Amino acid sequence: MAPLALAPLVALSLGYFLVMLDVTVVNVALPDIRASLGAGPSALQWIVDGYSTVFAALLLFGGGVADRFGHRRVFLIGLSLFSGASVCCALAGTAGLLITGRLGQGAGAALLVPASLALLQATFPDRATRARAIAVWGAVASVAFGSGPAVGGMLVSASDWRAVFWLNLPLGALSVLLTMRHLPSSAPRTKVHKADPVGQVLAVVGLVAVTGGLNEAGTRGWTSPLVLSALGIGAVTLMSFVLTARTLEARSARGSTLRAPLLRPSMFRSRSFTSATVIGALISLGYYGMLFLATLYFRQELHLGTLDTGLALLPSVCMGLIAAPLFNRLAPRTGPYVLMAAGLVLGASGFVGWLFAGPATPYPALLFALLTTGLGQTMTALAATAAVVETAAASDVGVTTAVFNVARQVGSTVGVALFGTFTTTAHHFVTGLRLSAGIAAAAFALGALLALRMTAAGATGVRPTS
Repeated sequence: MAPLALAPLVALSLGYFLVMLDVTVVNVALPDIRASLGAGPSALQWIVDGYSTVFAALLLFGGGVADRFGHRRVFLIGLSLFSGASVCCALAGTAGLLITGRLGQGAGAALLVPASLALLQATFPDRATRARAIAVWGAVASVAFGSGPAVGGMLVSASDWRAVFWLNLPLGALSVLLTMRHLPSSAPRTKVHKADPVGQVLAVVGLVAVTGGLNEAGTRGWTSPLVLSALGIGAVTLMSFVLTARTLEARSARGSTLRAPLLRPSMFRSRSFTSATVIGALISLGYYGMLFLATLYFRQELHLGTLDTGLALLPSVCMGLIAAPLFNRLAPRTGPYVLMAAGLVLGASGFVGWLFAGPATPYPALLFALLTTGLGQTMTALAATAAVVETAAASDVGVTTAVFNVARQVGSTVGVALFGTFTTTAHHFVTGLRLSAGIAAAAFALGALLALRMTAAGATGVRPTS
């Protein structure tokens, strides 16, 4: 087994660490932001959701740009944009400037994440070594996401809300330095079709409309005219995007056009890629939707403080520290889909544990649900990421991994919006929590069936040679 080069892995993991940390680190600072900038409820919502909305909307664009102009170059551009936007956030004197900075962070994240996975594939060509690298990369992201509330709480307590954005600068600078020193520059593709500007616009508009509508559904309700209009526009635009992509791919195959689609629909002919992408969406829907409710449960039902709530979630969100070495040891022997199935079954059993939660359930009684859902989700995410990277052609790895991350991001947004609606419309919060836990368990069970089907078909996740 080839040795694991630590410096490139640290550089790539740091970039993803920043992306995932800033999903949750801001949440605990919202009361201070409201008092400091006079931000209203809508502004606070977009300070949180604007980041993930732009991140999801530009992922396909970021993957295509990385494949076209070089993964290392685009990774560095994404890091620089993310760090610059963090400075804008830290210096913001109004809610509008803070929202602008958060949108810029989302754009930087959309550039660096697909490039990061592509660089992992290029830096670690040996399959077993790459599986270890992906395990570390994914575990770092899991820890970053989970530690966000606790880190944010400590920074706000020690300084003020601006500290959560200043933290990004030294970490981003270290990642840039390590990348420039230890990751070789990848040359841009010389023989490529011209970009598809129509497809890029349709993808951005469609994903912004869908994710924005789902974000607003949690507070405005699913029957809100704004929500219905956004979802309708998103559906029509994304259908147009698919039709445009199919037309361009067919013309490109005949040599009758110089333009290539942003996303080739033929990618979904790969059962391994499609199954892993669907599983990625299902685990994000179930896990992050329930993580959102678990945060509210600890605050509203168990009356824990901000920092205590972050600490209460750590047993779940830090399971990457256990999942990563398990994945390293088992993946070379079993392939990704066996581990996916095991993780999904484990996660589903954990969500069943949430069905017994009540208004005053002791915290120790919730540990089984927290531990199993965290371990199951992380193991499944690592295996699905490995399967997607393995099946991607070298020329398309940026777009391929972007599709996977779009699916995960949209799944997370759907889960938060859907489960949030259940708790607000139910007679009691716990009723909505239990209904959501049942749906999360069903999502994981459906994913387990897909993974078992791929296991029975003998899928290994290895990219076939032409």
